[in-house]
Amino acid sequence: MWEEGYLVRHADDEHGNAGEVWLRNGLVVPPPSPGAICPRCGRQDATTFPEGYLSRHPELIPPEKPPAPDPTPLLSPVPRPLY
Repeated sequence: MWEEGYLVRHADDEHGNAGEVWLRNGLVVPPPSPGAICPRCGRQDATTFPEGYLSRHPELIPPEKPPAPDPTPLLSPVPRPLY
């Protein structure tokens, strides 16, 4: 998951048609759309959320590093043969 902030400017042209200009870091960019590609894993079925959604749902943000493995040895529940 990642979060990007956009600035949307609404304007009317000289004919009265409404339009939007999407800006990210001061540059004009295409609007985010369903089906965007995840920059981290490359999945093509990424979806969009309302602004601030991830800050209200931190449990959805994966950790940067995977958790450390459990050092407890695995024990088989099947008894060893006695022969």
